[in-house]
Parts: sequence; structure tokens; C-alpha cells
Amino acid sequence: MKNKAKKSKEEKINIPRLILRIVIVAIILGLMVFAIKIAPNYARDEFADVTNLVINNNNITRNVKSNIIIEDNTIYLSTADMQNFFDEYLLIDEANSRVITTSNTKTVVLPFEGTTINVSGAQKSIGHSLLNRDGTIYIPITDLTDIYNIEVNYSAESNIVTIDSLNRKFVQALSSKNMSVKYLPTVFSKTVDKVERGDTLVLVQDRENGGNVVEDDWIRVRTKNGEIGYVKLDSITDENTVREDLTINTRIDGKVSLVWDYYSQYVSAPVRDGEIEGINVVSPSFYEITASGDIDANIGRNGQNYVEWAHTNGYKVWPMVSNSELGDLDAMSEILSTFENRAYLIDNIIDELIDAGVDGVNIDFENMYQSDKDNYSRFLIELAPRLREAGLTLSVDVTAPDGSETWSLCFDRNIIGKVADYIIFMGYDQNGVSSTEAGTVAGADWVELNIKKFLGQEGVSADKLILAMPFYTRLWQESNGTLTSSVVNMRSVTIPDGVEKAWDENTKQYYIEYERNGTTYKMWIEDEESLKAKMDLINQYELAGGAFWSKDRESNTIWSIVAEELGAKTDNE
Repeated sequence: MKNKAKKSKEEKINIPRLILRIVIVAIILGLMVFAIKIAPNYARDEFADVTNLVINNNNITRNVKSNIIIEDNTIYLSTADMQNFFDEYLLIDEANSRVITTSNTKTVVLPFEGTTINVSGAQKSIGHSLLNRDGTIYIPITDLTDIYNIEVNYSAESNIVTIDSLNRKFVQALSSKNMSVKYLPTVFSKTVDKVERGDTLVLVQDRENGGNVVEDDWIRVRTKNGEIGYVKLDSITDENTVREDLTINTRIDGKVSLVWDYYSQYVSAPVRDGEIEGINVVSPSFYEITASGDIDANIGRNGQNYVEWAHTNGYKVWPMVSNSELGDLDAMSEILSTFENRAYLIDNIIDELIDAGVDGVNIDFENMYQSDKDNYSRFLIELAPRLREAGLTLSVDVTAPDGSETWSLCFDRNIIGKVADYIIFMGYDQNGVSSTEAGTVAGADWVELNIKKFLGQEGVSADKLILAMPFYTRLWQESNGTLTSSVVNMRSVTIPDGVEKAWDENTKQYYIEYERNGTTYKMWIEDEESLKAKMDLINQYELAGGAFWSKDRESNTIWSIVAEELGAKTDNE
């Protein structure tokens, strides 16, 4: 009986111990949850000891390559950071002691020493020169706000530099009470800043989905100190859109359907009347460059009438600027070799385009040294902002990748695809005048292979790539071991009596072969079916559109097919 009473007493004693153990375990689990879920929100800011950089409401301090310098109320960013955040193609020209940079609408030259800069050909003074700290060049970004169209501010309290693009939507609101701004949208998160009633907050915008960044009942904001965090949605008032997105639209709405209207420099511009079904851009051959970098313009009264005709029908006019009359690789190399030479040509191009009242330009430079590839890219990099400032579209013609040095390897298609509004793949000549064997000018299989190269190895965006197709083919003649060919326009293709055409599934063309007087003739025919097969590739790969070389070589029935396949819209529709 005594033992039984003792056991009962021990059980009574153990119950509180059990509860205690449960409480301890719960505390441990709670601490684990805190460590995993909540504690990181209170982690020490690893960039607390350096000047933070916030661009368009994103703290990108982690990506800053060199410390930001602030002297005499001027903020300096290194050239490496300028390249990273503002100008991917910023060039440090050590030989001439200068930096060449481009913005959306400006081309700028900054000397290593001095405060006189060149902005798109005009001289301008800024408040501060570049800095050189231990071999690193720094640019006074606060002196270039109008160049990059940005607003720059610095909060000494938080040691944060904020930079806002004036091209982006900007929304503000007022704080309706005194409150804490949280790192994450939860009351358990750390406080990044405190605001008082009536303080102005910037509302962070969702660039993908549009509108403010809202999570449950929290909204993401930026404080006057540049800190970014969350406040309760019901704690802000008087929302105000200071500015909307500002874009300079130099691209076509929908598919591009361009036809080149070629005429030589020795005749007048063609006289056009009525509409060309299915197209929305015409590219007349108005301009040739000379060895001096001047423009040989062949417009005249007929050319002015041509532009008026095009605009009346709702077509954009992107005249072609060609180097075909130059015929000299060394002269082309000299034109591209220096910033001054490139700028001279660019000034001339801009002046001509504005005088002509056109809508863009088609740059058709071919036959260049492979060693001039980077300088040609620089020409386009420096040309693009000048055109954009004038509201003009830049399209650039290139050949298929992986070809010869002077006809293919002279193009950096990746850079051209980024810089230009459109990059036009001249989907011909698969087999040209210099070919050693007979073959098609533009087989669908070859065209598709090269489209894949553009989108793959060359890194060109599909929505910038235009496929150019030929309105011609070649008639090949083989006799006594000698191969010759002649161009046959699409509208002039004839099949001799008794010759049967056979469909080639690979090239998506009809093929004919026949013999006359000891000579073998071969032709891969370009017609409505072969062109349709190539336009099917435009739609399959969701390319920007199609182009056609050249007007008056086509058959009369092709334009209705172009209209149906591309569905291009004019300004009149």
C-alpha cells in the first residue's frame, strides 16, 4: 500500500516535467522556424558599408564593379559600370584619350581631360571632367543626365544613389500615417526605413505585368532615402502617375513586308501609280556612298514624287544606302576606320534622310574586309541613336552566316541584331555567279538552315529578323566542262516545249533540266509556290516579316500571295 502511494506521487511529479519537455521542444521548433523563415529577413545588409546603387527601383549594388565616387556633389560611375548599366557598347579609345558612348538618342565623345564634349556632332560643356583613379576611368553621371535622359539623386542619410529613367512610368503616393517600411511583405520582416505621415513614396512598377507591385495587402515602395520595401496597401493615399512610359517607336506594327525598288544611279527614280498589294515598306535605291564619305543622292523630282506616292498609299519609305558603286574594299575600310570618318558619313546620311522626308533607312554595305567587322558594328552603334532621335527606322542587310570573309564574316550579326530595328537576311544567292556547280538561288532547306543559325548561333531575336527572298533565279548552262549562268527574272521564266518540271521537296521548287545542241540547261524555278514555301518559314519561326528583291521582276500574281501570307498592314489600314 505504501509503494502504491509512492508510485502515484511520482506520477504526479512527472506530469509537469512532461509539459516542460513539450514546451522546450516547441520553443526549439519555433527557433528553427524563425531561423529558416524569419531570421534571414533580419540579416545584416552586406552592402551597408558602401554606397548603394538603385536603378529604376532595383538595388543592383551586388553587380557594381567599382565603388561609386561622390565628390563635390558629383556622382561618378566607372566605365565598366557604365557599360554594365547604360551603354553595353561604350568604347574607351585609349589612342585618342577619349570615351565614346551612346544613349538611346545621342552619340557622345568625352575626352579624358577637359569639360568640352561632343554630343551628336555639337560641342557642349559639362561641369566636371572624367576621373582616373588607379587606372580606372570614372564618368560624372550627374553631368550627363540629359544625355541618358535620367534623374540622379543621392541620400547621404542612407548612402544610396538612385537613378530613374525618364522614359519609364513613374508613380508616387503619400503615406497616410507614420509607419515602418518592411524588407519583405510581412510584419515579421526587418524594417528598412521609417516614414512619416505625408511623406512621398515611389510606387515600384511591375515591368512584366504592368501596374504597381502588390503582394496580398502589401505594396512595394521606395522611400525618399532610396530604400526599397513594403508597406500596407491601405497605408498610402493620393496615388499620382507623374509620367507614363515614353517610347520612340521606330518599328512596324505587325509584319514587315518590304520591296526594294532598285534603279541605277544613271537613271531617274521609277514612276509608281496605284497600290502594290501586300506591302507596307518600299526601299528605293536613292543613295550611294563615295570614297570621301559623302552621299551621291539620286532622288530628283521623280524621287520626291515617289515618296509622295508611297505616303499616299500608307507605305513607309526606307531608302537604301549602298556601297555598291564604291567597289573598293580599301576605301570602305578607310570610311569605317575612325570615329571622325564614321561621324562624317552619319551626318551626311541623317541630313539626306531628313531632307527627303522619309521614314527610315536600309543600310546595304557589302563586300568588306573581315578585319573591318568591329568598325562596321561601331558605325551602326553610332548611327542608331541619331536615327532614333529623328524618329527614323534602321534596317540593315546581311548575308547568310558562315560564308566567305568579305561577304559573310564581315558582319557581327549579334550586335547588328541588337542595335538595328531590323536585320534583313538576304536569303540568296545560295548558288551565285561564281558557283562551281549548278544549284538553286534560294532553296527552302538552305533558307531554313540559315534562319536557325540567325536565331541560334548568331543570337538574333526572331521579332527583328526579316527574310529577304528573290524574284529571280538562274539558268545554268553546262557545255564541254564549262559552267555559266544567267539571271532570269521570275516573270520571265519559261519552260521549253516538251520539258517536264519536277518538284524538289528539299528546295520547295520546281526543277527543270534539258539538253539543246550539246549544252545541258538546269533551272530551279522561283514562282508562287516556292515563294510561298519561304513565307511559310517566316510564320513558322515568327520572324519580323519578309522582303523582296526586287520590284518589277515578279509575276503579277505574287502580290496577292504576299498579302495573304504576311498580312502586313499599311498606315492607311
